[in-house]
Amino acid sequence: MGIGIIGGCVVLAGLFLVVNRQKDFVIEGVPALKVTSPAFENEGKIPVNYTGNGKDRSPELRLAELHPKAVSIAVIMDDVDHPLAGVYNHWLIWNLPPNDSIPAEIPEGEHVPELGNAVQGIGYGKHRYRGPKPPFGSHRYKYHVFILDTTLELAASTKKKVLLEVMKGHILQYGYLIGNYAAG
Repeated sequence: MGIGIIGGCVVLAGLFLVVNRQKDFVIEGVPALKVTSPAFENEGKIPVNYTGNGKDRSPELRLAELHPKAVSIAVIMDDVDHPLAGVYNHWLIWNLPPNDSIPAEIPEGEHVPELGNAVQGIGYGKHRYRGPKPPFGSHRYKYHVFILDTTLELAASTKKKVLLEVMKGHILQYGYLIGNYAAG
């Protein structure tokens, strides 16, 4: 039985299955936020400790010139090169306190008491950071960071689509950092 991908569809023994491929996004119309990490440069290689082949821990993210009216921070991390899904969500966290850095190695769980009771939604099926672990090839991973003018009243069962919808109208700044990681 053969499996292949043609034009965003999976071909399984001549049968086409339509796959709803998600597209990457960029938030426009708000001031830019510069996002960096001491772990890797933008477009650089993500060290193995921050991947599913290592400790599977989140990297530190540094934020430059945080908006003075910031109330909370949200982060979405996606694999933007997933062969079937197009974009595959790995991590959601919101209601982080406004700070010029987001610490490394955020513990798993729905709520993170050490970070003002920040909430981790469902990304990759879990309430935690799930680092890069592509099945093959090199993938890009995008750490989207949102500076918000409010905290979000969302259940920990919230997924990316709802988080993005609820943040509309509350984003003071937006930026991202891209890292690369290859299987093997």
